[in-house]
Amino acid sequence: MAQTPGARSYSFPKEEHLCRKKLIEELFGRGSSFGLYPLRIVWLPAPAPTSAPPQVLVSVSKRSFKRAVDRNYLKRLMREAYRLNKYRLTEAPGGHPVGTMAIIYTGKEKKPFALVEKKLISGLERLLADATPTAVAESVS
Repeated sequence: MAQTPGARSYSFPKEEHLCRKKLIEELFGRGSSFGLYPLRIVWLPAPAPTSAPPQVLVSVSKRSFKRAVDRNYLKRLMREAYRLNKYRLTEAPGGHPVGTMAIIYTGKEKKPFALVEKKLISGLERLLADATPTAVAESVS
């Protein structure tokens, strides 16, 4: 299926899922993070700015949500919100500096999709704002 130039891809294929244990340990060991209740975003910069989507991990605590049904529902919400809004990263002018990223649900109760999506959008925008100056400063020095 051929895409027209400029058409957005709203897919979230397996290649974009962060699964490798070594990469996950590196992300949580060396990564930067910030919280936007009910989400927490942990990210690790890419070696150079890129327009390729980062690898993403989606997680919900078993301590907060005992029932797998509830955890799966929240993970589905977060994946959908990311899938619909990842273009904010991939279409950033000059590329984005994010290599790997984790989206963690830290809330204690289920929130509606609209709130999760709103927080994820502001998280992606903050990620671009926080990460871009450091990437530029590193390339200058």
